[in-house]
Amino acid sequence: MKTQRIFPGVLLIGVGCYYLLQQFSIPFDQQLLSWPSILLVLGLALLLQAYIGREYSMTFPGVILFGLAIHFHFQSLANWWPNHGGVYTSIVGLAFILSARKQKKEGMLIGMLLIIFSLLSFASINPFSWLYEAYSFLSSLWPIFLIAVGLFLLLKRK
Repeated sequence: MKTQRIFPGVLLIGVGCYYLLQQFSIPFDQQLLSWPSILLVLGLALLLQAYIGREYSMTFPGVILFGLAIHFHFQSLANWWPNHGGVYTSIVGLAFILSARKQKKEGMLIGMLLIIFSLLSFASINPFSWLYEAYSFLSSLWPIFLIAVGLFLLLKRK
């Protein structure tokens, strides 16, 4: 019974946070209060329902919505983020792989083929131009990585 409350609970929390953020003046509010944020909340709610509620049929749409939301947010935030058809096939491929892995059904081969197709389509463009910009951005985040590893070591159960 409790597991049926996960999706609506996360959905209500996400929508409440969305409207609460509209009332405050925060940096990046135009980006956070856009339609990809609604996709992000829906995808996160579906993924939590899939993994916590063990309703693994929700994995596929959850990964699709969450992946598209991440893609659209990064596309407008970072100029190094690829705007290429390979992004969409890689999101669908990842959804097939994660769904097949949890449901013990077919789809792993389709997912792998879509990921390979995505990588080949990315190879048709010059991947090193955006890769260098991504590396320069990520290299500034190393303190956050150190904090995350430290928190992991502190909170890790024996």
